[in-house]
Amino acid sequence: MTKRGLPHPEHLRLGQVLSGVRAQLLREQVALKNAYPRTGSRAFPAEQLGVAIEALDAARRELENVVFDEHPAVAETEDYFPYEEHRAEVVVPEKSGSSVGRVPFGS
Repeated sequence: MTKRGLPHPEHLRLGQVLSGVRAQLLREQVALKNAYPRTGSRAFPAEQLGVAIEALDAARRELENVVFDEHPAVAETEDYFPYEEHRAEVVVPEKSGSSVGRVPFGS
């Protein structure tokens, strides 16, 4: 059985989500680079975020190829690389421990 792939609207949604996640990861990487040395063990988390961003970009590039193969009549480069106003927003809790449904440790 051959799988049909995603409908074009789902590609659009996925592109918005992935680009929003990438933007948030980049913001967090910059924050870490500003807070910690750029070399040594304390630089490792920021470096790993860079690896994650590169992997996310590789997935987006491949998905861009897929959407053009699956939906050539309607696919656009902006499907996976949307303008900033079309990126999904990552919701970050205002303060630590304020996630919805979070239970204090030991409860």
